Amino acid sequence: MEYIKIKPCKELEPYIHFFWELKGNPYEAQLERVYPDGCSGIIINLGNSCLTDNGSLHLEFGKTYAVGAMNSYKDSLIDMDTHLAGACLKPAAFANFYSYDPQNILINNTVEFEKSNSFHADKIFEKPFDYFNRFYLDRINNKNIPLQSVIRDIDLTNGQISIYELAKKNCTTVRQLERNFKKYIGLSPKEYSNIIRFQNALNIIQKTNQHRSLSDIAFECGYYDHSHLSNEIKRNTGFWPSSL
Repeated sequence: MEYIKIKPCKELEPYIHFFWELKGNPYEAQLERVYPDGCSGIIINLGNSCLTDNGSLHLEFGKTYAVGAMNSYKDSLIDMDTHLAGACLKPAAFANFYSYDPQNILINNTVEFEKSNSFHADKIFEKPFDYFNRFYLDRINNKNIPLQSVIRDIDLTNGQISIYELAKKNCTTVRQLERNFKKYIGLSPKEYSNIIRFQNALNIIQKTNQHRSLSDIAFECGYYDHSHLSNEIKRNTGFWPSSL
């Protein structure tokens, strides 16, 4: 597979993690597994029909789709003629570009966009990343990102902060926090915190040397023990830590 990521222009950095383009291997089909990261995204199919969402959805040529945040892993079949491109939005930034139903209806789902929100396939092929920058610069409808301070607190603690502490620190209630997370991210604040904690643990496991025990990593990342960490890794990736 050929996979390219590029950062958005400076004006879009508060809202978008990166733009990306993926092309299939010309010799064989491959499975691509994506792990939950708390983000939503927008995707367009520029190639042949592509099977995604663990086999439940075919992405059709020229159509644009909204991809909700996930609380588990997702597989896509990347065929030899697959050609996809899109944007990975930062948590809660969906509302800065689109008027749409609460994000909780998109959890683990991929939904076709109406034409008014869709990318134009014929304008993407030559310089896709230039097109994406122009597209989103023209669509910003609100520069205030909902939940920004709360998300920052979760990210800075690698998910190791209680929901009660989050609410207190941000002068709100747990119930209001729950409602806003469901509306703007789709996940509950606890689910989002768990994903950030999992991503931190995964990053450490993938970069650490073999002499460091899983128990040490579990303790550093706020898990009860190595078994707790192993089960979370398995739930989010489909693999045990030893297979990563």
